Amino acid sequence: MIIEELSLYLHQELTIVDSRHDSTNHASILVLAAPRICIVYQETHKNKLMRPEKLLRTATILALLLLPMIAQAQRQQYQQVNDIPYTASADAYAQERCKLDVYYPVDQKDAPVVVWFHGGGIEGGNKHIDEQLKNSGLVVVAANYRLLPKAPIDDILDDAAAAVAWTYKNIEKYGGSHRKIFVAGHSAGGYLLDIIGLDKKWLAKYGVDADSLAALVPFSGQCITHYNIRKQQGIPPLQATIDQYAPLTYVRPDAPPIVIISGDRELELYGRYEEQAYFWRMLKLVGHKDVTLYEMQGYDHGSMPQPAYKILKDHIRRLTNNKKN
Repeated sequence: MIIEELSLYLHQELTIVDSRHDSTNHASILVLAAPRICIVYQETHKNKLMRPEKLLRTATILALLLLPMIAQAQRQQYQQVNDIPYTASADAYAQERCKLDVYYPVDQKDAPVVVWFHGGGIEGGNKHIDEQLKNSGLVVVAANYRLLPKAPIDDILDDAAAAVAWTYKNIEKYGGSHRKIFVAGHSAGGYLLDIIGLDKKWLAKYGVDADSLAALVPFSGQCITHYNIRKQQGIPPLQATIDQYAPLTYVRPDAPPIVIISGDRELELYGRYEEQAYFWRMLKLVGHKDVTLYEMQGYDHGSMPQPAYKILKDHIRRLTNNKKN
């Protein structure tokens, strides 16, 4: 845990560095930053988990280990293509909403891919690519989808599946690998990806096997039937139901790796942490071999994505390295 947090602090330190610095300057910046990072860590945690001299040595080593990755990212150029249609539907609302943006590293092949679904209660929100996903060697696909109540939930789930299928079939054009597609999203986006990743019928319609996805990474996604679907049924948000629109209905042992990330249980929306903990437990009990649960302590439903992006990128590295091995 200490190593992970120090690494995060070092990454944050580099956000102030202009791309004109070369790797030698980066080395100086990181090594000089190490003492300050150690002080921040100790003041934040007020503990004696690591002696100051050992903490300083660890931060310095981490800084030097980061240099190759930083130098590569500094040299890499990125481009973004916006508003690519991904649906064959003739529906006017689908034509308006079913578009995606692709952010990709130039002249790179076989890169990991993140398909990102925005939140908004399935009633609002728009596609976006967070700064933490940029300049990371990733191809990022950010998709809009139709929204309640203008579209029924089945059409919205179909949109999510169509966006992932478009990525699977087209992402090589942008230097991505269809074998390394990580589907992630916040809140409503996490809910949608859980269903289309676990209930295989949605992607099968487009000729894609859900089990070919590299991982599912929901950020605070609803695991029971979504509260805005229940609202349409006259059910209040604190009365839980589990039906065909609940990810929990589809837990299975052979699903792709799943990384479940929640906000603080005391700050989350409508008991969302406990939903996700139960989701995690049921996946474990049915025999899923690669499911992880994180709680972002001190972060509420809206702010929890900020620390969660690092977890997403850590698992992308873990799983892509496993494929190489």
